[in-house]
Amino acid sequence: MILVGTIRRILSQLRHDPRTIALIVVVPTLLITLIYFMYEGRPGAFDRIALSMLGVFPFTVMFLITSIAMLRERTSGTLERLFTTPVGKLDLLFGYGVAFGLAAAVQAGVAAAVAYTLLGLTTAGSAGLVVLISVSNAVLGVALGLLCSAFARTEFQAVQFMPVVVAPQLLLCGLFVRRDEMAGWLQAISNVLPMSYSVEALTEVGAHADATATMWRDLIVVLGAVVVALVLGAATLRRRTV
Repeated sequence: MILVGTIRRILSQLRHDPRTIALIVVVPTLLITLIYFMYEGRPGAFDRIALSMLGVFPFTVMFLITSIAMLRERTSGTLERLFTTPVGKLDLLFGYGVAFGLAAAVQAGVAAAVAYTLLGLTTAGSAGLVVLISVSNAVLGVALGLLCSAFARTEFQAVQFMPVVVAPQLLLCGLFVRRDEMAGWLQAISNVLPMSYSVEALTEVGAHADATATMWRDLIVVLGAVVVALVLGAATLRRRTV
């Protein structure tokens, strides 16, 4: 199966890139640990911030890695060679989504394990739901990274999408100011940014022992945004950067 072959190729590339593995697995855990020491002695504040960051950090890291990885595929001519085979654009992009989704599952699992067992993170809901939402947000970062990479010609340009795509979502997701306390036009923008829903879903897990309807709705919105971004990425994907 073409999709399975694509996933294997991408995972093989990841396995032989220790720096990327460290960025995926180690960096989010270190950042969560940093937050712990920033809020040491204030467990309520740490629980709230760290829970949201378990979704934000995977999104940011996977967006950066994926946008640069796909750009390298184009600039090296790999895509052009791949498209002489039966591999299609959707096969390639969904292959990236699944492969990096598996990497994100490891990332979220390690970060959550450290947060719960070593740093004392407590939530009303289960850690499994936190990991599920974190992985979904990481896959969202993958999908948006693939989409944005189509509009970059160099790695520097790919990085420049960070303040355009990531920063507004970070500022308007409700982490710093509650969304219902924002000005109306900011709420309207926040309502169309998928990270707002992933942070809200994590907040629901933090506040409720059982999964709520709001949490499932938010998760569906995030997964819907992943599919839309992958389809748009397939429509805009170019074989080479010229």
